Amino acid sequence: MFNFDPNKEYPRETRSRSIIRFQDCDPLRHLNNAKYFDYFFNARDDQVPQLYGLSPIDLFTDYQAGWVVYQHQIAYIRPALVNEWVIIRSRIIFYDSDTTVVEYVMSDAAERQLKTVLWTTLKYVDVNTGRKITHHEPIMHFLRAAHYTEIDFANTSFAARIKVLSNDYKKQSGKTM
Repeated sequence: MFNFDPNKEYPRETRSRSIIRFQDCDPLRHLNNAKYFDYFFNARDDQVPQLYGLSPIDLFTDYQAGWVVYQHQIAYIRPALVNEWVIIRSRIIFYDSDTTVVEYVMSDAAERQLKTVLWTTLKYVDVNTGRKITHHEPIMHFLRAAHYTEIDFANTSFAARIKVLSNDYKKQSGKTM
């Protein structure tokens, strides 16, 4: 379970490297649209326990609670291709007493080409009743520690965020390394 240390600075973003597998691609060798979700969620599931010591199993066993998906917004900018290495970043861009929004971004391995952006809205629920509940205090500590504050979520639409990210990647691709 997450044990908040007020003297520690926690990362505000997870970052993983993954290869696009043949079995996850369509006949055009593009990652199947539904498989993007698997790559995003698996990357975050691998990183969060390492970075914060918080696992979904902890929520189930300690609180009889967990997050369920309420909504997705996804934009497929450029295809991820079979055998291509990609970078997957994720960050909590909003939270309140019972809701969390996680942003996922996939790029090429050089982080010069934006591929996909996903916003996932999650509701915190009691696993026995399925009803929405308030985040437990240790979970609020985790959310505060992990919250990526560089996005003004209340005043940023998904479309506007894609434009910002696209421009950032265009600037990055113009740089020589």
